[in-house]
Amino acid sequence: MNTQNTPIHLHLWHKDFWLVAIASLLLPMSVYMFVPVFPLWLPLQGCFGSLQVGWVLGILGIGVFLLGTFCSYLVQHYRRNNVCMESILVMMMLVALLHYLHRMAGWFDGNCKQWMLVFLLLQRLLMGATFGLAQMVLGSTLVIDTCESSHRTEANHSSAWFARFALAMGPLAGLIVYRFFGFDGVVFGSLACSAVAVILIRSVHFPFRAPEEGVRLFSLDRFFMPQGLPLFGNLALVMTAVGMLLPFGTEPIFFVSILGGFLLSLLAQHFVFRHAELKSEAITALLFLAAAIFMMLTSPLPVVHVASPALIGTGVGIFCSRFLMFFIKLSRHCQRGTAQSSYFLASETGIALGLFLHFSCCQQDEGSVLVFSLILVTAAFLLYHFFTHRWFMLHKNR
Repeated sequence: MNTQNTPIHLHLWHKDFWLVAIASLLLPMSVYMFVPVFPLWLPLQGCFGSLQVGWVLGILGIGVFLLGTFCSYLVQHYRRNNVCMESILVMMMLVALLHYLHRMAGWFDGNCKQWMLVFLLLQRLLMGATFGLAQMVLGSTLVIDTCESSHRTEANHSSAWFARFALAMGPLAGLIVYRFFGFDGVVFGSLACSAVAVILIRSVHFPFRAPEEGVRLFSLDRFFMPQGLPLFGNLALVMTAVGMLLPFGTEPIFFVSILGGFLLSLLAQHFVFRHAELKSEAITALLFLAAAIFMMLTSPLPVVHVASPALIGTGVGIFCSRFLMFFIKLSRHCQRGTAQSSYFLASETGIALGLFLHFSCCQQDEGSVLVFSLILVTAAFLLYHFFTHRWFMLHKNR
């Protein structure tokens, strides 16, 4: 079977699924709001250069792995919706600490600024841990619990699209709020998104499930799928390039264009690639990303500031949607949730690493960032064309 499409079932889109899907949008939005804001806010505190900004943005990618091995144990021994909501509440407390740090920033001077950096790194690490646990439970368990077994693939596909929209809407909201209300406004905006996500999850009735026997405290179940490592590496490589490009969005139009690209990719999936050969989607997506980077690297025309991010959004939308389906179709029996979490971890790892590289290694040099990201996209293209696709077709289980 060389074409694999996700059918649309109207029965899936009932009230409970809508609530969980919107929560899947708001939770990552609350995290991504800080992506364009920290590079603007941290230098104003003194003694913080691009290297420190890269650490603060990138360490979140380490945090998302910290609690993953406990995910299966927690959802088996406690109400899974409570695990998700309590993780979000802890994340909200960590975000609220940024308000007090902002108020106290003027008290730090000289060597004390290093303690401020340590506090920020620890806060971001723990924020990543709670965000990772909440998102893994939400995406791999709660979404599935709201639908019938025959609709689970579409439920995973659709909820992932809501989370993908957050990649554009979160930074867009962060930029706008920061300009009008400052850093405190972004903190309260992030808290509001998380609070509404908790309310939405609390409003859904999840049936009680008796815990399975013999569930270990540490487990890869619902966390990471080892047989998907080639997919993980290929997706992380692409999202690293995307993460390196996100800091170029210093104006709202950049993220509005990415959002428009996401919408174009949705249309392309339903009309252009509906009966196309499976390999064509990822290849086309990577060509779109390469074209966007090449335009940014070579053309000074104003239209590039709209066209390039639109191509980025289109490429990311097509590529990530296809790779999510690859993870799901590679999974064995009862590994659907693990596949979803593996996809999430690959995406977040790439974005965090890309942000770190943009600020820490390339030192915000535009030419170096663009050349490096183009090399990464080219490497991802070659890896997919000569290895990953063929490997997937030999190892898929669905």
